[in-house]
Amino acid sequence: MRRKRVLPLAALLLCTPALAGTAPAVAAPRTAPAGPLRILLTNDDGYNAPGIRKAFERLTAAGHDVTIVAPLTNQSGTGTKMLSGPSITVKRPEPKVWAVDGTPGDSVAFGLAEVFAGDAPDLVVSGTNFGPNVAGLATHSGTVGGAVAALEHGVPAIALSTGGVAAPDPVTTVNAMGPTLDFAVKLIDRLRTRARSGALLPQGVGLNVNHPVVGADGKGTAAGVAATFQDPQTLLEPDFTDAGDGTWKVTVKVDLRPAAKGGDIEAVTANRIAVSPMSPNWNTGPVDQAVTAALIAGLRP
Repeated sequence: MRRKRVLPLAALLLCTPALAGTAPAVAAPRTAPAGPLRILLTNDDGYNAPGIRKAFERLTAAGHDVTIVAPLTNQSGTGTKMLSGPSITVKRPEPKVWAVDGTPGDSVAFGLAEVFAGDAPDLVVSGTNFGPNVAGLATHSGTVGGAVAALEHGVPAIALSTGGVAAPDPVTTVNAMGPTLDFAVKLIDRLRTRARSGALLPQGVGLNVNHPVVGADGKGTAAGVAATFQDPQTLLEPDFTDAGDGTWKVTVKVDLRPAAKGGDIEAVTANRIAVSPMSPNWNTGPVDQAVTAALIAGLRP
C-alpha cells in the first residue's frame, strides 16, 4: 500500500544547521556496534535504479539493517542541492523504502529527521552510482552530495560509484555493480573491525569509492585498491552552438588530460578501486590559509 507524506520546509530546516542556525535534530553518531549496522541507503539515480536495489540486496545479505531513503526520480548531477522548495512529497512504495520527491540531499535530510528521528543510523551509503564520480564529476555528483549531507550531520558516509572514465555499455556497468558491492561489504567490515568501540570514520570525513568496470562482461576482479585524491581536472567540457534564434545547443565532450599521479582517475584507469577521503566543508587546510593571509595582507575595507 502506498503512503504519501508532504513535509513542510520548516521541518527539514530543523535538521539543517547551516540554514536553521541550530544544532541538527538528530542524535550524534554512535560508536560502531559489534554486529551488523543500521544503514541509510540513498543515491541519485532514483530509488528503483539497479545500483541501489543491488546495494540493498547485497548489504542486507551481509546482515545489515538497510533502509532506502532515496529520490523518487533520477537526480544525477544535482550535487549538494537541497531544500529548494517549500515542501517535498514523500512516498512509501514498499516496506523499508522511502521515495523522496527531491534531491539526494533532501532524501538524507528527511531520512535523518524522520525515518531515523532521534536515533541516527550507523552509516549512510550513497549508491552505487551508474558511472564514475572521479575528478570534476565528483564535485557535481548527486551521489557524493547525498554522502555530504550525511557528513554535515555527523553521520559517517560512503559514496559508491561503478564505471570507468570511458563508460562501457549499460549492461556491462550493471554487471560490474556486483564486484563493486562485494568490495563495499569488505570495506564496511574493515571499518567496523578497526573502529572497535569508536566511530566508523573520523568525524567529518567520508569516503568516495570508485570501482572500475573490469573485463568484457564487467564481472572481472579489480587489480587492487588505492588510497587516492580527487584528480583536479574537470573531465567534461561543454560546447555551445548558437542556433540564431535566441537558443544555444549544448553538447558535452570528455576532455581527458594526463591523470594526476596518485589521483582517482589514475587508479580507475589502471583497473584499481579508488578510495578518496572527502569532507563536507570547503576548507583547504592551514597552508592555503597562510597563502590567503599573505594575499590580503595590508588590505583595508
